[in-house]
Amino acid sequence: MGTFIQLVVDGLSTGSIYAALALAIVLVNQATGLINFAQGGMAVLSAYLAWVVWQYGVPLVLAILVAIVLSFIIGAIVERFVMRRFERGDPDTAVVVTIGLLTLITGVAAWLWTYNNRLFPSLFPLETITFGGAVLSMRSLGTILVIVVIMGLLQLLFIGTKLGLALRAVAINPESAAYSGLPVGRLLMVGWGLAAVLGAVAGALVAPQLSLTPVMMDGPLVYALAAVILGGLSSPVGVVVAAWLIGVLENLAAVYIPLIGHDLKIAVPFLLIFVVLIIRPQGLFGRKEVVRV
Repeated sequence: MGTFIQLVVDGLSTGSIYAALALAIVLVNQATGLINFAQGGMAVLSAYLAWVVWQYGVPLVLAILVAIVLSFIIGAIVERFVMRRFERGDPDTAVVVTIGLLTLITGVAAWLWTYNNRLFPSLFPLETITFGGAVLSMRSLGTILVIVVIMGLLQLLFIGTKLGLALRAVAINPESAAYSGLPVGRLLMVGWGLAAVLGAVAGALVAPQLSLTPVMMDGPLVYALAAVILGGLSSPVGVVVAAWLIGVLENLAAVYIPLIGHDLKIAVPFLLIFVVLIIRPQGLFGRKEVVRV
């Protein structure tokens, strides 16, 4: 029983990292209608910014807050001067641009800080507690708590605030939103800025566990995209639940299914995607789109 609890909590912690990126992808999609592949690169850049500020003797929490503010500004600038040229055109072209941004940001980070592993301090204590025979780290529990809070805030943003409703209106029909008096350009910048903030949180959670490198978010980004497909692009709660499901099932399958083991556990989320797309193409929590003819 202790092993089972350990695997579940560790899976929830790992899934929470995927969830942070997945929420950023959902946020950009809800604000612009696009899938942002550059989110992993922006998370890496944010983590390096926090690390640089921390190197100057600034307390870690304050360094992360500085990186969050800078990330919001960078995200808004990227939307204004890069993505805005493509948002009104072919969506496929815009997606390719985000892939190019991912490559560019990763390359710039490698040029500035090299590919050497950097030590990034943990936001949470490294102590452990014992529960049900399992040894649980405070870092794992803290990571889960952060994602629960962010999920709740994001759900509240989209459902219970004027800003969230305005972002959704712009994503659905920017022309009608503009005719209604909404500042479409500024709302798009805010959407990208908020997504960059979530990327900064993801980077701060990943870096202590994987070590800080320009490519540290490549794997989590793949899992985040899997969580988005499983949970549905329209549901922040759905993508978090899907990310947790991926993390937990990966751990359980690696230990309890000898055929899979640790070598093949990466196939678990893709098997889930295959099953879900057959049963519910819109995702577990997504809404089916209705097109009027």
